[in-house]
Amino acid sequence: MTKPLISVFTKPWTDPLPELAAKLTGLGFEGVELAVRPGYQVLPESVSTDLPKAVKLLEENGLKVASIAGDIDEVTINACGQAGVGIIRICAAIDMGIGYLASVDNYRRKFDAVLPALEKNGVAIGVQNHYGENIGSAAGLAHLLADYDPKLICAVLDMAHCAVDGEPVRMAVDIARPHLNGLVNFKSACHLRANGPEIEAEYVVHWTTHDHGGYNWRELVSELHGSGFGGTFCMPAEYSVQAGTKGQRMGDDVIPFLRKDIAHLKALIDEIYV
Repeated sequence: MTKPLISVFTKPWTDPLPELAAKLTGLGFEGVELAVRPGYQVLPESVSTDLPKAVKLLEENGLKVASIAGDIDEVTINACGQAGVGIIRICAAIDMGIGYLASVDNYRRKFDAVLPALEKNGVAIGVQNHYGENIGSAAGLAHLLADYDPKLICAVLDMAHCAVDGEPVRMAVDIARPHLNGLVNFKSACHLRANGPEIEAEYVVHWTTHDHGGYNWRELVSELHGSGFGGTFCMPAEYSVQAGTKGQRMGDDVIPFLRKDIAHLKALIDEIYV
């Protein structure tokens, strides 16, 4: 079985692409997920021209652009098709003003409207689970995506969010497996208390390294290998600023933590994907 490619989400960095490419290859990454957002290297309003250029530059530096995080309009889908980017990753927030079921129906209408563009361009929308008032678990992804071909609308399993929501690895992979299309996230989180013991407890989600999170990376790699998964393992590079507080590290502040996690993930792949 082909070993998974390890990519990294570029959200922490707004560096010019040549400098960023050198930095990420130096860390041992083989691919990236580009943030197509205001303030980043590829802007939503110029995605048609800038995404193909960015993909070309990154590939010349040994980095495959397996996915982007961006809009799911036809302009972005067409740009991904032109650039050879296979997945646009999104999260699915639930509008509690209308409720869960109505929100799911709205997403399905949005998906249905762009299915022809997705099929024409060979691009998929990848829905990642996210804790809170979002589609937060593998079970939620399976419900949302039940009627879709994963080649067009797929799941991006993020076990950190599953763990925060209380979903175990073995079950999450089993539920998500029919909806996967070659992209899974690797990061870690846990709940930490944010205030003192003498008052009503408040908790925050803390983003951390593999050895302090709410699930076991070895178990996830083993379950994915057993399911036949051979796509991309994307590392979102999310690490909290300080225990018990909100806020994430940005820029090169993530590198010491990222080095530790990529070394661990590479060792697991080498051991399990044989």
